[in-house]
Amino acid sequence: MKKQVTVTIPATSANLGPGFDCLGLALALYNHVTFTAEFANPAKTVKKTTLTIQATGLDAEKVPTDETNLVYQMASCLFERVGKRPSHLHIQQENHIPVGSGLGSSSTAVLAGLLGANALLDDPFTQAQLLDTATAEEGHPDNVAPALLGGLVLGVMHGEQVHIEPLPIAAQRVVIVTPDFQLLTKDARAALPSHISRQDAIFNASRLPLLTRALETAAYNKLALAMQDRLHQPYRLPLIPGMAAAFAAATAAGAAGVALSGAGPSLIAFAPAGHEEIVGAVTAVFHQHNLASHSWILPIDTVGAKIRAFQ
Repeated sequence: MKKQVTVTIPATSANLGPGFDCLGLALALYNHVTFTAEFANPAKTVKKTTLTIQATGLDAEKVPTDETNLVYQMASCLFERVGKRPSHLHIQQENHIPVGSGLGSSSTAVLAGLLGANALLDDPFTQAQLLDTATAEEGHPDNVAPALLGGLVLGVMHGEQVHIEPLPIAAQRVVIVTPDFQLLTKDARAALPSHISRQDAIFNASRLPLLTRALETAAYNKLALAMQDRLHQPYRLPLIPGMAAAFAAATAAGAAGVALSGAGPSLIAFAPAGHEEIVGAVTAVFHQHNLASHSWILPIDTVGAKIRAFQ
């Protein structure tokens, strides 16, 4: 039997300043993954899947086309759990989210693999089970939760279980600028201190509810205060050439609030208007530091992951 499934996953911006490892926002920029699978007679056990992978679009050359591909690894995880795998599987990835950019590209791969395999297997796993599996792979829910559900999402870990709370957010557009600079996740994590002060913990804890309320009500005048952070950005900004100056340039150009997107190197800026001016100011700073950049002005994605099945 031949089955085909297409999964569309949005980019995400995690942390947004004070929401370190728990807050994320889905953006209207998407990766599309199509699975074409052939399943043998149910009485026949398939021990190994014949795999082909093709990647197109942004950073396609960075996508593995063998069994180390993250989409395939997550799909294979579900095939193993169920005890049923396709005899042949072709994965077509159409990427619009830059790899290693702080925009949740790895989360899109994780979710695409899980959602695609689940659909091919006729949905044996619930959304909550898939979210738990995705979070276990990623280590925290701040990207996978909004990518799955859309919108602004708070994710709380309790042991190995994920509790998620979708939060209201006003319709708006945000600026994303991604400098052409490789910031390895291990380096971004290694830059963080092993201990924080009580004052810094209180600083972030007091700003997170202010941020979520400001995003709900489009209170742009509160974002500069609400998006302040002492837990990760002070340690990560120096790793990215020109980023501190880019924050200042975005603010001077009219941004109400600016933050690293995830661990970086992307920057996210919120503003009621003047988005093009903010893009121009930030890209100019990166150009001064000999860095090319990609930029987008994006609406919020409110739907999350989408699945289309063909048979």
